Amino acid sequence: MNSSDVLAGIEVTSLVGPAGTGKSHRAVMTAKQNGIDVIIDDGLVISRGRILAGRSAKSEVNRLRAIKRAIFEYPEHRDEVVNYLTKNPPEKIMILATSDEMVAKITSRLGLNPPSKTIRITEISSPEEIEAALRERKEKKQHVVPVAKAQIQHNFAGKLVSQIRGFFKGREKDESRNTIVKPLFSFNGKVTIGSDAILEMSRKLLELGDHVRKIRSLDIETYDDRISLSASIDLNLSGRSALSIAKTLQKKIRMGLSYFTGMEIRQVNIKVNEIFL
Repeated sequence: MNSSDVLAGIEVTSLVGPAGTGKSHRAVMTAKQNGIDVIIDDGLVISRGRILAGRSAKSEVNRLRAIKRAIFEYPEHRDEVVNYLTKNPPEKIMILATSDEMVAKITSRLGLNPPSKTIRITEISSPEEIEAALRERKEKKQHVVPVAKAQIQHNFAGKLVSQIRGFFKGREKDESRNTIVKPLFSFNGKVTIGSDAILEMSRKLLELGDHVRKIRSLDIETYDDRISLSASIDLNLSGRSALSIAKTLQKKIRMGLSYFTGMEIRQVNIKVNEIFL
């Protein structure tokens, strides 16, 4: 049986409501009431307070990347989740989303069925509870994740704030706990990174260590929040092969630029112009 046949057998329920209205806070209780063991929330596959696959959108460093992460736009992220669900297919899944359109994008990208049932946050939370959740989000810029604290510490780049008790208390300890995080992209104002700054970062990353003798050219192209970089360099071998050094430099630039800019690194092309023994 192929992956599409396996995923087609999963019954999908969606929990829909605007951002900050308390969906993640209510997720475990609502899933339990509907006989659902697995939740998809902000890029994560979650069950019984544990992250099974994926990466959280709340760990991203800017809002654009967070949105793309939440709807599984990044191929490696999407493939990881699809592979997990294919190998470990649950009978039912609940997808948390801010709109029906977001649900449609997630199910389409993951190869899941459209939801057979849609639950609105207004059906499970009172107006007062929704207002309190929105006020909390606006004032503190904090997000609730239906995951145990140890899992959050391992998976999140964001700042851990605290752990809270959920509304539902099951037999398993982790089911009754949610974690509050403050994402890195929660800030006021606007951040712009110019091409010159990215070039200078790349130059510094290449110059770290003793292998790059000279940088002959360095060029970048940007597409929204994605970067492609090409460099032509002279190398000092120092007992290593040129291919090994070039691969190390690719990895160093990819990781460094991703960390400092929060942008997706699309390509890193290294051309070795001359080699010095």
